[in-house]
Amino acid sequence: MHLIRFTPLVLLASTLAYAIPPGSLAPEFTGTDSNGHTHSLSQYKGKFVVLEWANKGCPYEQKQYNSGNMEKLQKEWTAKGVVWLSVISSAPGQQGNVTPSEENAYLAQMHASPTAAILDPSGTIGRAYQAKTTPHMFVIDPNGKVIYQGAIDDQPTPDPAEIAHAHNYVSEALNAAIAGKPVPTPMTHSYGCSVKYAQ
Repeated sequence: MHLIRFTPLVLLASTLAYAIPPGSLAPEFTGTDSNGHTHSLSQYKGKFVVLEWANKGCPYEQKQYNSGNMEKLQKEWTAKGVVWLSVISSAPGQQGNVTPSEENAYLAQMHASPTAAILDPSGTIGRAYQAKTTPHMFVIDPNGKVIYQGAIDDQPTPDPAEIAHAHNYVSEALNAAIAGKPVPTPMTHSYGCSVKYAQ
């Protein structure tokens, strides 16, 4: 587990390691989803937004999707009014890059329910957020501030059996923030496959 403890020394190191420390304004972006619709962060002002960096060929992503865990989270939180955007930043020619029709087929196969899956082959959105892995999760509050970024949970393995024992940081952040409480763990190290950006 790579949970960041908030001693002053570690907080400094963590802040230096991430371009967008929790409490910062989330970078504005505009992207096109797998159905050809345009999404921008500003259009969702007033709502909680989850960003999930995705790559269907990554074993760590497969752990979440093949087990049904990611789909369950998507359904649970979008039903509560949270916007859930999957972002695919794999560049053309790189593992994980998909066409819109390939992504739609995958979402249907998995019975996935993100609000939208944004294709980011240029890596513009991924680089703005310094997304490093798949998955790499961000939670943004209704004021547009990042309130969590990092791993999906505290079980950094590709083994789906570990999900039963996992502590999910995304749900923890949303539950706390919606209840008006501080997010207990606002930042962790994400784990998974590296995002396959264009060189």
